[in-house]
Amino acid sequence: MKVHFLGVGEACDPERFNTSILVVGGSKKHYILLDCGFTTPHRYFADCFDPDQLEALWISHFHGDHFFGVPLLLLRFWEMGRVKPLLLAGPDGLREKIEMALDLAYPSFLGKLRYALEYRELEDGDSFQGAGFLWQVAATEHSQPCLALRLNGDGQSIFYSGDGRYTVGSANLAKGCALMVHEAYRVAGQTANHGSLAECLALARQAGCEKLAIVHVAHYERERKSGELRRLLGESGLPGVFLPEPGESLDL
Repeated sequence: MKVHFLGVGEACDPERFNTSILVVGGSKKHYILLDCGFTTPHRYFADCFDPDQLEALWISHFHGDHFFGVPLLLLRFWEMGRVKPLLLAGPDGLREKIEMALDLAYPSFLGKLRYALEYRELEDGDSFQGAGFLWQVAATEHSQPCLALRLNGDGQSIFYSGDGRYTVGSANLAKGCALMVHEAYRVAGQTANHGSLAECLALARQAGCEKLAIVHVAHYERERKSGELRRLLGESGLPGVFLPEPGESLDL
């Protein structure tokens, strides 16, 4: 399994792009994109020249930095001549939100698509098999209903928090995963409905994760407290913890 960090920032980060991850796994090289915010499509298409490459898109929740890039993604696929169906998975209401965003961005465009959109709407605790992986979800604590995701395949597993503080359910979902990708909006202290660095480190220890990638740090925290952030990571006692940069890749 290979993980590409297309972006690692939050909504207002001008340098690190919206958090979005491309997962590649399986003998047939299944491609799954995790979240698609404002900045994601241009990041994705900088290295993608096959319109049918992406098999599935995961949307963790309906904040703009996690799904407002979908209209452009679908438009570009259409322009490139995509014909392969695309699986879109996410929380309840996914189809309505995607079609609403498409209609606002490009009215009447949906009817022009030459490829099918296959929706899979999920709730806390749901699971399904698709695009070469077992998908399992659990709710997080966020201002907008949000689902954390675990992908199992190739004898490996990746956990992606989306936004929000972890819950009992999401903590259980993360147990024993090869890679945990978790948001930590604050370096120190807490912010309502978001994770903190201390909470992420504690969860990684509790869950026994092999690696922990910290993403979605508030841009002002990352700019003003970069030294403290890296010091805390170094002192965490977790050899697999890291702070990815946009464009970084990891083999599991």
